Amino acid sequence: MQSKLCVYIDISDRSIKVKNRIKELRKEHKLSQGELADLVGTTRQTITSIEVGKYTASLPLAYKIAKQFSLSIEEVFDFSELEEEE
Repeated sequence: MQSKLCVYIDISDRSIKVKNRIKELRKEHKLSQGELADLVGTTRQTITSIEVGKYTASLPLAYKIAKQFSLSIEEVFDFSELEEEE
């Protein structure tokens, strides 16, 4: 069972859910939030905020996170609800 956390981004005055698997992947790779943050060049607080849905990763940060786990952005972040609205 994959756990996913909902994250909301505001695009054109609409809230769109973007789920992510960062916490799950981080635990699978035995990384702390601080360790992942160091590896991708951000702060532990940013990783925490993304995991709990208070912050949405920028495209460059999303790319770095995905690359750290040898995955595509789409394998880490779920944009299916965004696609449903098109």
